[in-house]
Amino acid sequence: MYHIAKAIRVCATSAAFLLLTALPAYAALDNPLQFDSVAEFVSAALKAMVMIALPIVSLFLVIAGFMFIKAQGNEGKLSEAKKNFVYVILGALLIMGAWVIANIIAGTVSQLTATDPSGKPSPSIYR
Repeated sequence: MYHIAKAIRVCATSAAFLLLTALPAYAALDNPLQFDSVAEFVSAALKAMVMIALPIVSLFLVIAGFMFIKAQGNEGKLSEAKKNFVYVILGALLIMGAWVIANIIAGTVSQLTATDPSGKPSPSIYR
């Protein structure tokens, strides 16, 4: 009885292995991200990050403003509010700067490789 169960297991395992190894030959993989190039993906990811970060930056700017009002001339609290304000502005500049730099790099790469930003060949190389 043990040998029959072992033989069935071996047959099932080998059949599954053969099916799984032959499957990629018949199935085509589709791109689930809908991006044709890495530069396009990075640009879209950073754009999404900017869209998410802008409301958060606005909230923290309001909080920094309340910290200034709440300080009421207290030097320690004023310096804390200034530090918070500077960090919010630096964070916003870093996030938006990363997006701008990624778009510049994507444009440069697409020009160097003679493709448009979507990765398709540029019509200018055929003229």
